[in-house]
Amino acid sequence: MAVLVVAEHDNKSVRKATLNAVAAAQKLGSDIHVLVAGHQAGAAAKEAAAISGVSKVLHADAPHLGEFLAENVAALVLQVAKNYSHVLAPATSNGKNVMPRIAALLDVQQISDISAVEGADTFVRPIYAGNALATVKSKDPIKIITVRTTAFDAVPASGGSAQIETLSAPADAGLSSFVSREVSKSERPELTAAKIIVSGGRGMASGENFTKVLEPLADRLGAAMGASRAAVDAGFVPNDWQVGQTGKIVAPELYIAVGISGAIQHLAGMKDSRVIVAINKDEEAPIFQVADFGVVGDLFQLVPSLVEELKK
Repeated sequence: MAVLVVAEHDNKSVRKATLNAVAAAQKLGSDIHVLVAGHQAGAAAKEAAAISGVSKVLHADAPHLGEFLAENVAALVLQVAKNYSHVLAPATSNGKNVMPRIAALLDVQQISDISAVEGADTFVRPIYAGNALATVKSKDPIKIITVRTTAFDAVPASGGSAQIETLSAPADAGLSSFVSREVSKSERPELTAAKIIVSGGRGMASGENFTKVLEPLADRLGAAMGASRAAVDAGFVPNDWQVGQTGKIVAPELYIAVGISGAIQHLAGMKDSRVIVAINKDEEAPIFQVADFGVVGDLFQLVPSLVEELKK
C-alpha cells in the first residue's frame, strides 16, 4: 500500500521538515502521497508536487483548515487513512498536535519521533532524552508515525512531477477555533533550518549580554540564535530560541554553545550537529563530552576575540 505524508506548510510554501518526512517515507515504500491541508494553499500543493519521490499530492482547501487545527485535520486524514499502510508527519509542534488524535481515532498506537526505519513494521526512536534507543515493532494495520527530522536527510525539493488530486474537506468540527498568533520576525535563519547556530546558556548572565556578546558573532557567521532552557527560564531570551528536549531539535553543520553546561535535556536537542564547539569556564562541564572542539575560559573575553578574528 501507499505511504501518506502530512505536509508541514504555511499555506504558501512547504517547509523543509516535510522533505525530511518524505525521506523517511521512502524507506517504507515507493508510492508516496503528500497531503496538503490548508486554505488558499494552491502554491504549497504545487511545491509538494515537485518534491522528488512524491507520486501524488492530495489537496484539501477550506477556511477551517487554514490554521491546521488538530480536530479538522484529523477528520480529513480519517477520510483517506484506509488507503495507506503508514501515515507520517514531521515531529514538529503541528505534527505532535495532530498525529496523536489521528492514532486515537483509528485505535492504534502512535510511533513517535522515529530516527530510523528498520522495516515496514520496525522503527528506532530515542528514549530517556536520547540517551537510549528503543527498537519498536508495531502490529497495527495502519502505522501512525512522527519523524525526527534531524535524523533523515531532506529529499530534493524539485525534480518531481506528481499529480494533484483535490479532496473535499469535512465540515468544521467546531471543537476549537483559532484566536490569534504572535509571530516574532527576524532576519536571521529559522532555528530548525539554520546551517550555523550560536547558542547561549545561563553563563551569559543576562539578556543584554546575548545582544552585546553573542549577536555580533551570529551576525558575522550568518547564524541563527539559540539558547538553553535555563537561559529562557531566566527571561534572557524568547521561548522560541530554546534548543533541547522541551524546545527545538536541531542538527546544523556548526553549533556553537557558549556558557552552556550541557544538561542532558539540552544535549538531546543538539548532539546530532555535525560540528559542536563549546566555550565554557568550567572544564568539567558535560558539554565538553559531546563537543568536537572546546575552549575553557571566560566567554566575555573569548567571544569578542573570536569576532575580531573573523573580521580579519
